[in-house]
Amino acid sequence: MRSFLNTLQNEDWKNGGFGIYIHWPFCAAKCPYCDFNSHVSRHVDEKLWLDAYRKEISRIYRLTENRRVKSIFFGGGTPSLMSPDLVSGILSHIRSVWLLNNDCEITLEANPTSVEAQKFISFRDAGVNRVSMGIQSLNDQDLKRLGRQHSAKEALNAFTIARTIFDRVSFDLIYARQNQSISEWRSELQQALNSDIDHLSLYQLTIEDGTAFGDRYAIGRLKGLPDQDLAADLFEITQDLCEQNRMPAYEVSNHARSGSECQHNIVYWKYGDYAGIGPGAHGRLTLKNNRYSTEGYLQPDKWLSMVSKGCGDRLMEKMSLYNQGQEFVLMGMRLSEGICTDRYKSFFGHSPKPKVIQKLTCEGLVKLTSSRITTTLRGRMLLNYVIKELLMR
Repeated sequence: MRSFLNTLQNEDWKNGGFGIYIHWPFCAAKCPYCDFNSHVSRHVDEKLWLDAYRKEISRIYRLTENRRVKSIFFGGGTPSLMSPDLVSGILSHIRSVWLLNNDCEITLEANPTSVEAQKFISFRDAGVNRVSMGIQSLNDQDLKRLGRQHSAKEALNAFTIARTIFDRVSFDLIYARQNQSISEWRSELQQALNSDIDHLSLYQLTIEDGTAFGDRYAIGRLKGLPDQDLAADLFEITQDLCEQNRMPAYEVSNHARSGSECQHNIVYWKYGDYAGIGPGAHGRLTLKNNRYSTEGYLQPDKWLSMVSKGCGDRLMEKMSLYNQGQEFVLMGMRLSEGICTDRYKSFFGHSPKPKVIQKLTCEGLVKLTSSRITTTLRGRMLLNYVIKELLMR
């Protein structure tokens, strides 16, 4: 039994593959809805940062060694504020230690400003083959409310430029915004779908503690947010319209034409391993038959200091099989393909409970085949409840 469990823990990550996440913590300005680890800084010493990224890449390679990299993702912050030389230096060092899959997806998040769009050719030459653009809205008034520094016209122009340079371009939109009507969202989403797009990330606006929006909401100054019924209607319209335009949801908030799914995020959702490199970056690494949760120091200066001393991670914690199972369900049930019942059993020691599956099936929330559990459209709308039931001891 011990040998079986060791093999399980050592091999399970291969179901999702291995990816590398590079966190760039700097932005030109902090958006009021954002709870990511991002900072505004007037001056950044890129030589210092390149040296630190190289050190962390080398350190994590010594832990993982003979793996093939499925995907690399530059997130933030605003990675398009990085110079192409910095991106090139990071990618060159990754290639010097790990082997990359022939079809390795290398994504860079970008703000759709005209100044940054001019850098796209240089990013492509550095090795980036996919861009994810934070457009967020195609309505100028709402862009101002969201604290964005671009106009809708500027965003679409940047997207057009990116589309001529990269084979794969995605962009994000936020809906369920203040005072947004169903007809307005339908029109805006159709405009996005009419563009030459193969991937869309469509998120409902969430109000997070510790953000400017969170502070305003707490004192009653964030007006016009949709109630639960309107939010549900907006979600259903999003699914219907994307389906009609051959951009089905392959994950709760992500839609793609067949073959254009984001491979890096699939590493997360299929519960593979990923190295998190940079301030506040999270990782999951399987090492010597155990899976570890890692997290970098949050503050950029602190992270740089600790990297110079040998390690930028403030946390490296061994995970129990049960905790791994929890994450596997939390991540995997977001996918339209759901989760594998055999993997569920390998984490929890038993198959999903028949009474729970029967209950969720009768409620029209899940479907069970011989090997997988998937959610229905209604189940995706009540995903937290479905997950809670599947994890009930």
